[in-house]
Amino acid sequence: MEPIKTETSSGAAPPSPSAVAASAILAAALLLPGVQAHAEAPPTNGVISVGYLDYKDSQSGLDRIHVKAPSVSVMAPVAGVWSISASAVNDDVSGATPRYHSAISGASRMSDHRTAGDVSVKRYFDRGSLSVGAAYSSEDDYLSRALSVSGTFESEDRNTTWSAGIGRANDHINPTNQIVRNERKQSTNFLLGVTQVLGKADVVQVTLAHDTGKGYFNDPYKFPDNRPRTRDESTLLLRWNHYVEATGGTSRTSYRYYRDSFGVRGHTLGQEYVQPLADGWTVTPEVRLYTQRAADFYFDPVYDQTLGQPFPPGYNPNNFASADYRLSGFGAVTLGLKVSKQIDKNWSVDAKVSAYQQRGSWRVFGSGSPGLDAVRARTIQLAVNRTW
Repeated sequence: MEPIKTETSSGAAPPSPSAVAASAILAAALLLPGVQAHAEAPPTNGVISVGYLDYKDSQSGLDRIHVKAPSVSVMAPVAGVWSISASAVNDDVSGATPRYHSAISGASRMSDHRTAGDVSVKRYFDRGSLSVGAAYSSEDDYLSRALSVSGTFESEDRNTTWSAGIGRANDHINPTNQIVRNERKQSTNFLLGVTQVLGKADVVQVTLAHDTGKGYFNDPYKFPDNRPRTRDESTLLLRWNHYVEATGGTSRTSYRYYRDSFGVRGHTLGQEYVQPLADGWTVTPEVRLYTQRAADFYFDPVYDQTLGQPFPPGYNPNNFASADYRLSGFGAVTLGLKVSKQIDKNWSVDAKVSAYQQRGSWRVFGSGSPGLDAVRARTIQLAVNRTW
């Protein structure tokens, strides 16, 4: 039966390159270990993985962002009751992104380079574990550091696992256009979860996460963009893994509700099916549906009659306002396929391809934001894994 992995992502739209470091570092800071159906035993073997990610998004008439990201991760057991994990990634980002809404005329060329890494130390106990981690990310205009502590505790019958975590991130922002200098952002993150074994074929999990942040939340490369200097985010994640005895596969269903103090409300419904095949092959198709309500201060592409584009009607620089399409109301669909091959007892490889598209007209539970071009993205991921 597939273990359920703890997940902290809100499921919101893909971030802009200038925000990638912050989102990645927060995810790394709060990533809790996989919650097993039974006692989490200390590892007896180490694992090293070398991966590569290629991401590209576009809209009508504009090739936008292209990300190339090689990575490496390693986990090593220590003294029978400890493990040490570390990873590093090197991103090259290039392309163009609109300064407001989806206007091609407002797009500016950009390139960036990001180096990030994290390390964690984990102690295993008879009925639980404790992990301490640190993460670091640096790019031309963004520096982020994060620390986290997380743990799990199991019931006496091993059928219930509680998990908890806390993380803290400190970010320094110095955009290359020098619109601001030496800005900062601090975030504190909390996570509580419970995993329950329902039988030999079913595991369910409920996770609550809350993030509270203060500081600079504007996107310095978009205009106009003036956001509150505080942001609270809450996430409810429900997951259900079901083993299908007839096929030997596992169905993985998830639902995520997200809300923040900006007024964004998001719903994500995900479905994966992991099917082992002969000769060490495994295929995993997936589909993810997402819908989002616009932030309170997002404005549609209707502009002031006097000032013109990109200013909203009655523009006041002291009021909160943003033309960032990621804060608009929209719906999105992701389709993906992962193929894995266990070559022998030590070597395995996997590849994953996914396609993403978002449109304002696809929003459910309300009307989407009008006047925006559809955004499309594709992601290719490759990995080689070695156990020793």
